[in-house]
Amino acid sequence: MRDGPARCRVGLLPQSKAPVRDAAMLIAQSGEVTGHVTSGGFSPQLQRPIAMGYVSREFAAPGVALATELRGARIGVDVAPLPFVAHRYFKSVPTQERT
Repeated sequence: MRDGPARCRVGLLPQSKAPVRDAAMLIAQSGEVTGHVTSGGFSPQLQRPIAMGYVSREFAAPGVALATELRGARIGVDVAPLPFVAHRYFKSVPTQERT
């Protein structure tokens, strides 16, 4: 653990119209299983499927191409930075701290 965690949580953008669901294995270009999906669904804001999962640290950089199995077919999945949509809120200072 001195070098950091062995796995990292990442955002995933499937290259299909169908969402990737939890427990789907994430496969590197070399064919090795490098992680798994923890959750997935359709994003109304982005108008596309999104997912999150854990992958080995060397595959956690945004833009890394992975693959997964979806209904017997292999589809591409790209690692994406989190959050998928930037927060646009302002946290005000409580009234006691304003003085």
